[in-house]
Amino acid sequence: MLQTELPFDPPKSEMKHLSYRERLAKLLKGNLDFHGEKGATHVHAWHAFPARFPPRLPERFITELTQPGDIVFDPMMGSCTTLLEAVISGRRAVGTDIDPLSLRLAQAKLNAADMKNTRESGDELIESVRHRLSNGKDALEKSLKKRFDPKTKAFADYWFAHSTQIELAALADEIEKIENRTLRAFFTLVFSSVIITKSGGVSLARDLAHTRPHRVTDKIPASPVAEFGKRLQRNLNRLTCHPQAESMVMEANSQRLPLAKETVDLIVTSPPYANNAIDYMRAHKFSLVWLGHSVSSLSRLRRTYIGGESTTGTEFLPLPAYSEHIVGRLTASDRKKGRMLHRYYSEMSRTLSEMHRVLRPGRAAVVVVGTSVIRGTDIEIQKCLREIGEHHGFEHIHTAVRRLDRNKRMMPARWNTSNTGIEARMHEEYVIGFLKTE
Repeated sequence: MLQTELPFDPPKSEMKHLSYRERLAKLLKGNLDFHGEKGATHVHAWHAFPARFPPRLPERFITELTQPGDIVFDPMMGSCTTLLEAVISGRRAVGTDIDPLSLRLAQAKLNAADMKNTRESGDELIESVRHRLSNGKDALEKSLKKRFDPKTKAFADYWFAHSTQIELAALADEIEKIENRTLRAFFTLVFSSVIITKSGGVSLARDLAHTRPHRVTDKIPASPVAEFGKRLQRNLNRLTCHPQAESMVMEANSQRLPLAKETVDLIVTSPPYANNAIDYMRAHKFSLVWLGHSVSSLSRLRRTYIGGESTTGTEFLPLPAYSEHIVGRLTASDRKKGRMLHRYYSEMSRTLSEMHRVLRPGRAAVVVVGTSVIRGTDIEIQKCLREIGEHHGFEHIHTAVRRLDRNKRMMPARWNTSNTGIEARMHEEYVIGFLKTE
């Protein structure tokens, strides 16, 4: 665990005269929409990621509620937004996740300051790939055959043209040869970003970055090597900030955190939507199969994600009264969906319990969530998680409502006049502020 005690450095803002509790309440009651402000800047924009909250959101809580050297923690770090804002501002960052792509993104983003001669190394990598494509096609065909098991090969054949697969295999082979871990992580991120992208991309999928891919038979995919070169230069141009503090990232489930009791100074996190509304693995596997993961192993991992659909083997917890009521309402109309929701609130109960355990007394946990309408039932995540958090000892300070800027924050659907299905879920989200009392 990161260990260092630094002298108190009070926030340099109009709130410096307020108590910690008052600062937290004022932040939550302020404007958290951030519409019209600049979107993802510097390394935040290195890789597409659905439903990523704006960097200004964690940055505001970090700068006002912590001092340089404090530990900022995100137990479901996703695209690494909270952690990156922490290290940029001189706070130490700790993050956990079980998603393999999330872990790879964190490795690249949090070590950006260590990259040296990256442009030259990238140019050499592209040159090596082009040489192999011109002079070693037979060897690449053999490499491609060895890369996948039958089920994963069927997935690749369905979603990627054969010529695209040859280029991706050449890029993956050359990246795997790189000995410098920081450079290898960065080039892996660039590689993944040409597959999982907002538009275009090198697969036969459309809407991939929105986690709802569908195959387009007449799509002419871009060249992976050409796109890799473009993305490499774009990412290097965005390298305008550097971490100013330590970071530590671990592969761990938020329900069983590998952290000691009362070691964290601030938590800012965004749990998955319930009912698997945003299916991260559905998109992430498009690049992960090229990084050594099989479709079967990713499917098994997906079943362990919070908010998953399967309830086989689930340890259901007793819930506080209102949460139990909401689960009961949904169960009455759809038993399967009700069990899925009970699983979600059970998993979030264990997560909130762990967050309370690792947080220092007198410090805050900020939880950003979006509610869902399932089978006509508003499952009121913001109210249920507030109740579950209080059950585990948190004091609820305030829940803010922020309207989503859907033109910037990638969502699975766009605005329309419908008020059903996924459109009924994702027009706003809630920022729940908890305080661990002394």
